[in-house]
Amino acid sequence: MSNGNGVVATLTGAAESVKETASNIGNSLASTASGAVASARKSVKKARKAATKRVTAAKKAVAKRTDKASKSVKKTVAKAKKKLASASASAKAEAASLKKKVTGKKAAAKKKVATKKVAAKKAVKKVVKKAAAKKAAAKKTVKKVAKKVAAKKAVAKKAVKKAIKKAAPKKAAKKTAKKAAKKR
Repeated sequence: MSNGNGVVATLTGAAESVKETASNIGNSLASTASGAVASARKSVKKARKAATKRVTAAKKAVAKRTDKASKSVKKTVAKAKKKLASASASAKAEAASLKKKVTGKKAAAKKKVATKKVAAKKAVKKVVKKAAAKKAAAKKTVKKVAKKVAAKKAVAKKAVKKAIKKAAPKKAAKKTAKKAAKKR
C-alpha cells in the first residue's frame, strides 16, 4: 500500500499552479487598472488646459468688447454734452434777446429754453442706456463660457472616478488571492 506521498505531491503541485495563475491574473488586472487611471489623468489634464485656454480667450474678448463699448459711450456722451452746452447757450442768448424785445413774452421764452434742455437730457439718457445694454451682453457671454468649462471639468472628474471604481474591485481580488495563498 501507498503511504500517500504521491497524492500529497500531486495536490501540492496543483496548489502551486493555482497560486501562480491567481497571482498572474491579479498582476494583469492591476496593470490594466493602473493604465486606465493614467490615461484618465492625462485626459483630465488635457481637458483642464483646453478649458483654461477657452476661459482666457473669452475674458480677452469680453475685455475688448467692453473697452470698445465704453469708448463709444464716452464719445457719444461727450457729443451729447457739447450739443447740450450749445443748446443751452443758444437758448440763453435767445432768452436774452427776447427779454430785450418784449417784456410780455418772458413766459414763452422760458418754455422754449426748458423744452430744449429736456430734449438734450433725453438724448443723454438714451446713450447711457445703450452702453449699459452692451456691457450686460458682454457679461452674459462670459457666464456662458464659464458654464461650459465647468461642465467639461465635471465630465472629466466623473471619468476619473469611474476608472478608480473599476480598479478597486481588482485590488480586492488580489487580496483574496493572497489570503488563499497564506492558508495553504
